[in-house]
Formats: sequence, structure tokens, C-alpha cells
Amino acid sequence: MTYTISSAHFSLEKIKEIIDKKAILELSLESTAAIIKCRRYLDEKTSDIDRPLYGITTGFGSLYNVTIPPEDLSQLQHNLVMSHACGAGETVRPEIVKIMLLLKAQSLAYGHSGAQLITVQRLIDMFNNDVLPVVYQQGSLGASGDLCPLAHMSLPLIGLGEVLYKGKVRPSADVWAELGWEPIRLQSKEGLALLNGTQFMSAHAVWSILKNIRLSKWADRIAAMSLDAYDGRIEPFLPLTHQLRPHKGQIETAKRFMALLEGSELIRRPKEHVQDPYSFRCIPQVHGAVKDNIEYVESVIEREINSATDNPNIFPDEDMIISAGNFHGEPIAIPMDTLAIAMSELASISERRVYRLIHGQRDLPKFLVAKPGLNSGFMIPQYTAASIVSQNKGLCWPASCDSIDSSQGQEDHVSMGANAATKLVRVVDNTERVLAIELFNAAQALEFRRPAKSSPAIERIWTDYRKTVPFIDNDSYMHPLIEKSIEFLRNEQYIR
Repeated sequence: MTYTISSAHFSLEKIKEIIDKKAILELSLESTAAIIKCRRYLDEKTSDIDRPLYGITTGFGSLYNVTIPPEDLSQLQHNLVMSHACGAGETVRPEIVKIMLLLKAQSLAYGHSGAQLITVQRLIDMFNNDVLPVVYQQGSLGASGDLCPLAHMSLPLIGLGEVLYKGKVRPSADVWAELGWEPIRLQSKEGLALLNGTQFMSAHAVWSILKNIRLSKWADRIAAMSLDAYDGRIEPFLPLTHQLRPHKGQIETAKRFMALLEGSELIRRPKEHVQDPYSFRCIPQVHGAVKDNIEYVESVIEREINSATDNPNIFPDEDMIISAGNFHGEPIAIPMDTLAIAMSELASISERRVYRLIHGQRDLPKFLVAKPGLNSGFMIPQYTAASIVSQNKGLCWPASCDSIDSSQGQEDHVSMGANAATKLVRVVDNTERVLAIELFNAAQALEFRRPAKSSPAIERIWTDYRKTVPFIDNDSYMHPLIEKSIEFLRNEQYIR
């Protein structure tokens, strides 16, 4: 598959397709012309303008008033990339780095950044050949763009830094020599074009949203199995109630549960209890709110990845170079914090259902084993889920409500969106783990309802799951089974 970078709308679904199908990128003729036109305009402008241009003929940040001689403009950009590569902490996972390369190439291809054609093409070459820069999670304030992580992403362009290539981390200079690539001599403004941008934040957001869409679907499937295993009631999912409070996600969730549980013997049988706990009865309201938030944040991130977010912005047709603030991460920092809260709630309500299943209620044995006492059964997986949910609560303190000024006060309000982005990924991973633990419990509980059956949809999931994770008769080493449960949630046949 080949994907042509152009000015056409770029969706998250398209990114998923590009990554899943290992697409090869190429520049459209339109984008190629726009890049060349902008670069030519910038070169002509800097040769005859009688005033300083921020970051093009001046220093950066609070050094904006220092004019750089023409013969040093290339060195200025080279120094910028080197000096800003100050990352720390864990490295960014390769799949997110690959999205960073894609988003940066897309942003530069609009022709408002002044990058050389060879620079954009080399980013595409790196993507196509799975040459992935080593980028660190810590270092960006999410305001002057993702300066630090994007510097690490850009170092290989000038023959510096390290890359992950064919499963090994190697000096980029060695890989460049192997591939026959020459380091790029950056021209005026190019360092800023590469470093001023939100692609670190945006790539984390894209990865998280795509995973959250899948986890939201899994949360419904797993909760439906838990509901039937718990001998829950179907009335809270009937459409009449949700017509009175017509939130889109709530209605969608209730409708989905009616479909998932259609044909279930368990859901139809008479109930002794007149109500279920909130963790079951309020599934449409909680899961629905999560769906609504995923949809909202997806709309924000789609706008972001269809934008030029570096500075200054160059407008050849209008003969203008504008220094502004499109690199500021606030428009996506707040939504990422919100999405982390939403996903944390999905994990929180999941853990509460796990607690109910092991509680020894409604004719289920305590801790879901036939001989509790001799066996601890599913006692401790609930502890694990509770621990993860508690960690999520700490991670959900919004990063975007913080700001620490930098660059001698010139950059006096920052978004901390990069911290929101990396926290979001951790919350998403945690939510997947909690849902996997709920599935582990729900499948076990369902067996204690035999010979009665759940719906065909739920029984199919249960049957597939049992091919990977067995019923627990007596105490077992459970960590590998939880890991298998996590892998099951990544099962390709259930992705859609």
C-alpha cells in the first residue's frame, strides 16, 4: 500500500491503516511544489529584507534580539537541533516514534514551514525504512512545540543521535552510511520547522485514541459477560430510559448491550433481586460518557494533525512571515487530560465489577473457586486491579493546569501537554490491564452458571478465550494468565 501525503484531510482511521498495512509514504506533486515554493520564497526574503526575522536571522527564545550574520544561518539551525536534544527518562515506544515521523512530514508538506524538500523526503525515507530515532519521554513543556523530543527525532537528519534499525539501537551515522544517505545541511529556519511543532504530543494522542476505541468496545463485551455471570438485570439497558437522557454514548452503549446479550438464557431467567449495583446498572451512563469523550478528543486531534504547528508561519502568496504561537499545546493538552480521566473511569468501574464477581453473592462461590479457603482463587487479581486503578487516579491529575516559565521569562506560559501525553499512554495501558483482569474473572464466573448459557455473542468470546486461558480448578500461577488475557484483548478478529 502507498499513501500519498497531500493537503487532503488526514484522519486517525487513515493513520491506523497506514501503520497496520505498513504503507509506503510518498509526497504528492502538490505538496512537493508547495515545499519548493515556500523554501524559494524564504531564501529570497532573507537575502533582501531589512528587518530581523525571528528564528531565521535571530537567536531563539529570549535571544530573539540577537541578529545572526547570513554566513552563520545554517550553523544556527544545526546548533539548535544539537543543543535542544536534552531528553531524559524512558524512551518513547517505537510505534509512537513512527507516528511522529508521519505527522512531522505531513505538517511540513503544507508549505508554510520553509523546510527543504530533501529534509521532508528524508523523514519519509526514515518512515518507509523503519529507521526510528531514539526519543526520550521527558523534556518537552508542550509550548514552544515539543522542542526536546523533536530535537531527538531530528538529530539523525544531520547524522547525529541514535536510531532503532532492524531491532538494534545504533548510531545514526552508521545506519546512514549503510543506507547511502548523506547528513542534511540545514538551511535557515529549518531547525525551527522541525522542533517547533506538536508532533510528540499528537503522536501519543493518536496512538492512545486508536487503542481507546478498541478498549471501549472490549469494555462493553467484557461487562456484558460480567453482567450475565453476575445474574444481572437487562432493564437498565432498555431504550425507554435512555430516551429521557439522550447522550449519544449512553444510547449507543445500551443498544450495544441489548445486541450483545440477545438470546441469553441467563439474562431472561427470573431474578430474585430487584436492582443491581451501580457498576452494572450504570454501565450505559459510564461507558457512554467514555465513548463521548473519545469522540470529542478524536475530533480535536484530527484538527491538530491537519495543521502546521511550527513557528514562524510562512505565507509566500501573501508575502508574509508571521511569528505567532501555533506550537502551543493547550488545544490538545486539556483534551488529553480529559481522555485520561475518562479511561481511568472505564478501569475504575471494571474493577468494581471484578469485586462483585468474587464477593460470594448470587450463588457464585467466594473468590470464584469451588474450594475457597484451601484455595485463594481470584482474591489477588482484584488486588492487582485495585492497585492499577489507584495508580490511574494519581496519573489523572491534569498536567495542563501547570505552567513553569522558561527562557528567561519569554516563554512564560506553557501547556505541559507532553506530560499529559505520556501520562495518557500509561493510563491507557493500565486500563487495558484492568479490563483483561475483568475478563479473566468474568469467564471464570460464567462457568459456575452452567449448564445455562449466555448469548451466542458472549459464548463465542468465552469459547475463544478458553483456547488461551483455562478454567481455574485449584490455585495456579496467575501472572502468565493475566498476560495472556491482555494479549487476547489485542486479538485481531475482535479489533473492529
